[in-house]
Amino acid sequence: MSIHRFDHIDLRVSDFAQARKFYDVFFPALGFPKISAAETEVSYSAEGEHKTVPFIGLNEEPGHRGNANRFAFWADTEEEVSRLGVIIREAGGQNIEGPEYCHEYTPGYYAVFFEDADGNKWEICCRNARVR
Repeated sequence: MSIHRFDHIDLRVSDFAQARKFYDVFFPALGFPKISAAETEVSYSAEGEHKTVPFIGLNEEPGHRGNANRFAFWADTEEEVSRLGVIIREAGGQNIEGPEYCHEYTPGYYAVFFEDADGNKWEICCRNARVR
């Protein structure tokens, strides 16, 4: 899977153990297989030296809650979006929409939308899908 690079995403979660049940499955499938865990934080990163690869960190502190932001990752193909859609369902994703064509966005836009247990919004999209 090819994603557009970013430095990191820092997610605040209200239930660390519950969040890990989902993210320990979803993030490795997305291309972040290296898991480094501590008592109240965990990082999911691509292979390589931590300072040079993008990573996603979960942090648990009192009062943390999910938010209304959406994080979208680029997939090269419709099949990749669909494959991750299955994994998201199996991992316990919530409020899942799709995978589906979103012609109101742009022709060829194919995506799956979902939330984690804290209500953080996620999307996997392919912008060059076959128009149907």
